[in-house]
Amino acid sequence: MPARIIESNEKRAEHVVVDPITIDIIENAIANTRHEMDAVLQRTAMSPGIREQKDTFPLITDPDGKMIVGQFGSFVQGFLENYKGVIEEGTIFLLNDPYSCEGAISHLNDWLTLMPIYHGGMLVGWSAMFGHMTDTGGREPSSLPYGAREIFEEGIQIPPVKIIEKGKLDEEMLKLILRNCRMPHWNRSDLMGLIASVKTSGRRICEIIDRFGVDTYLSVLRELLGRNRRAMSRIIASAVPEEKSCFEDYVDDDGQGTGPFKIACSMWREGDRVIFDFDGTDCQSNGSINFFLNEAIFKMFFGALMIKLFDPDIVYNDGFYDLVEVRIPKNSILSPRRPAAVSCRGHVAGRIFDVLHGLLGQSAPDALCAAGFSDSPHFIYYGRHADGRWFQLYQIGFGGIPARPRGDGFDGHALWPDFTSVPNEFLETYFPLRIERYESIPDSGGAGKHRGGNGLSVAYRILQPGEISIHDDRWLTYPWGVKGGAPGARGSKLLVRADGSREWLPAKCERVAVEPDDVLYFNTWGGGGWGNPLERSPDRVALEVRQGLITTEGAHRYGVVLQENLTVDKEATAALRAEMTARRPASDELFNRGGTLDEILARCKSETSLEPPRRPGI
Repeated sequence: MPARIIESNEKRAEHVVVDPITIDIIENAIANTRHEMDAVLQRTAMSPGIREQKDTFPLITDPDGKMIVGQFGSFVQGFLENYKGVIEEGTIFLLNDPYSCEGAISHLNDWLTLMPIYHGGMLVGWSAMFGHMTDTGGREPSSLPYGAREIFEEGIQIPPVKIIEKGKLDEEMLKLILRNCRMPHWNRSDLMGLIASVKTSGRRICEIIDRFGVDTYLSVLRELLGRNRRAMSRIIASAVPEEKSCFEDYVDDDGQGTGPFKIACSMWREGDRVIFDFDGTDCQSNGSINFFLNEAIFKMFFGALMIKLFDPDIVYNDGFYDLVEVRIPKNSILSPRRPAAVSCRGHVAGRIFDVLHGLLGQSAPDALCAAGFSDSPHFIYYGRHADGRWFQLYQIGFGGIPARPRGDGFDGHALWPDFTSVPNEFLETYFPLRIERYESIPDSGGAGKHRGGNGLSVAYRILQPGEISIHDDRWLTYPWGVKGGAPGARGSKLLVRADGSREWLPAKCERVAVEPDDVLYFNTWGGGGWGNPLERSPDRVALEVRQGLITTEGAHRYGVVLQENLTVDKEATAALRAEMTARRPASDELFNRGGTLDEILARCKSETSLEPPRRPGI
């Protein structure tokens, strides 16, 4: 049976015609409430992942759970499809189990709070917020184990429970949950922030309704959803062809020596609907890189990308969802069967964005972005301070953003656009390490008319014995370039021991013992380039050489020769560009992957000390 929603007010809202000014005021009031949710959480939380990096995703919906404002799509509908209990005023739900909400959250670190919003006894919407907890138990500190084969190894699983019922916190339930976490004081603080944020939005929505009336408020929500649907319908009709487009990309490995794992997708339009079919995607991994891809979340990925490409003024919501059909094969890496491990799903999640770019750009090459939204790198360091206190750092790293039709990719930026870096001063204050390098990696961005963003090199000097874990990808396959642009450089991880010995670490490893004065060089990948590099302004290349973003040798990729004072040698540059133009093919390939997969695998061993992975099933 579906969930039973209790309402003390039997009145049904009536649809009324609302003037454009009122619609605009209510829309902006809801959007402001969404940002207030962020502020409340980030000022309450203790973990750097939430407090500093903003690894949080807010949501406000209509009564049916359709997103009105948010960042990641709606979590509510997946919850409603699976929850069988009673929903009433004064309740806040907590959950972290992906299998209990159709993948609306995708691993156990993400704790989701959901609150039905009532006004005068009537359900008028939902508020939700999730944040990434630094630890939720399991076999590894920070609860992201590559060695896990089942979700039971990854931490405490919380099915939908009423953490607050009739306005009262369930302290006994909370004690049980926190007992399973290595950083319970952080978890408690972060959870109280999640609860406070959804309570805040509930109050603000009721204030809006008090001012305008429930009929006007709900009519505005219907209009906002309908407006988005009409706008997306026009975009889909003009940008998505009826002819099928196909694309595939790879996650390099699963941390257990198997890979690469293929993500394949086809896209076409039937009437006013766009179809995405992931047939051909590899089967689920025995490791923890599986990503339970929620169909509604994927629709939001698609909608947000289309809106940013074609009409950034549109405020996106769930109104267009019936225009998108998503087909995901069961038991694949995108639809694993419980109890498959899912903790390290960020590698596959990141690659979904590259696949979307590759699909959409085939029908509109001038709007095509290169690859580089490829991953969400993690650095984990834990142990004990000199006084015996436990420390545990979970930090999200930044890579190179791909080049775009309108310009260069950003250097050293996050996959998620709202994330920020942890200040180095914060890290050095609270953790026994010192940041000795934090800089762009020259030439790591793919060459092109528009340059791919450079990766980031961070050097962590260890000050206290402990262990580290690393989560990254794009160490094997390249972030591909487009329309003649070159691929971005791949990432690497180098550990220089205190005695001077050097050790290349895999991009996915855990429990690597470290001692004082060991230095980890955490180098991320660069974004792919866009367009013919010989069309880039020589003066711009020279400027970036002076800025340290390109080396003098790297300038030759653009056909640019520099003088001793690092200004352009115009005569030598013209000659070099003429020579390079004569060698270029008559027309550039749409995608430059740096070679075929077999070629990349074959030269893996010769280029690094790392073994190439085994293909799945071999």
